[in-house]
Amino acid sequence: MTAGITESDLESIALSWLESLGWAVRYGPEIAPGEDFAERQDYREVVLAQRLRDALARLNPNLPDEALQEAFRKITNPEGATLVARNRALHRMLVDGVTVEYRRPDGSIAGAQARAIDFDDPENNDWLAVNQFTVSESQYTRRPDIVLFVNGLPLVVIELKNPADEEATIWTAFQQLQTYKTELPTLFAFDELLVISDGLEARLGTLTSGRERFKPWRTVSGEQIEDVGKPQLEVLLGGVFDKRHALSLLRDFIVFEDDGSGRIDKKIAGYHQFHAVQVAVAETLRAARLRHGSMGMATGAGRRPGGRPGDRRIGVVWHTQGSGKSLTMVFYAGRIVREPAMRNPTIVVLTDRNDLDDQLFATFSRCQELLRQTPV
Repeated sequence: MTAGITESDLESIALSWLESLGWAVRYGPEIAPGEDFAERQDYREVVLAQRLRDALARLNPNLPDEALQEAFRKITNPEGATLVARNRALHRMLVDGVTVEYRRPDGSIAGAQARAIDFDDPENNDWLAVNQFTVSESQYTRRPDIVLFVNGLPLVVIELKNPADEEATIWTAFQQLQTYKTELPTLFAFDELLVISDGLEARLGTLTSGRERFKPWRTVSGEQIEDVGKPQLEVLLGGVFDKRHALSLLRDFIVFEDDGSGRIDKKIAGYHQFHAVQVAVAETLRAARLRHGSMGMATGAGRRPGGRPGDRRIGVVWHTQGSGKSLTMVFYAGRIVREPAMRNPTIVVLTDRNDLDDQLFATFSRCQELLRQTPV
């Protein structure tokens, strides 16, 4: 794939893959401030405001204009003393909704949660990929290669490097993102996922991920590991940014691990964790003879025939050392807790070693937001 390909070529190829997944594609300079099709008034703006306003109105038809205006103000100005704190606040608003108040006709005050994303119907959202999206902040002006917007919010930054340049590796792209985080904190307060690629390799990470936490994504459907000859970037984009997969990852597979010391570590599931949990949840509902009531059963990866509805038998998820067993359990627990058909279940975790018990409890305790409760 890389012979004779430039960084611009790689960018165009990536956009074509995204377009095949249903993302609209726009060239950044065409929608830049001052242009005929401008979607921002200033390069310091990172949110496509009209798209966000349209989404808020579409997703919250029963809320009055004053509530929608409050939701817009809050979501475009996430609070927090640090970049990671603001990013965490933004994530919670996306997942839980934006808390707003408004005055009823009788003068009383009502409260509501305004939705900024429709997690149940992907097509009710606005999906846009923009290349060469120029952003200015303080004395810096930078142009990330590709920014992915959902309902006008810049939730993903993709940094690419020239596959023909031996000195421009995937880790050059990683370092570029570290620079962007320092110089463009307003943009990165909205960032949910980061992607780096040099045409040979492609990896996925988050705002706090070090090099060791940027991981490849090796499957599109979850049914099989893709052939090594298939471009890693194509696999990652297809496996992560399929609309249903992207929404599921955003809602159920991102955690902000907080041990109370002030350090917050944002983590996203690996491909094996994502697909294992999807199957485990579906099998749990089958074994309990329940119907799932929400979007998210996105894959049948690893499923084996023979299970009967209501047989109370689910199966086993095998893990190797270092594969993230504790986080897989957290993701499963968080997903089951949110499942309407489970009716607020009690989850019991059994271990055969004290040190493993301590490890699991510590991990669950650091991920209370996803679990929506304090583990005991």
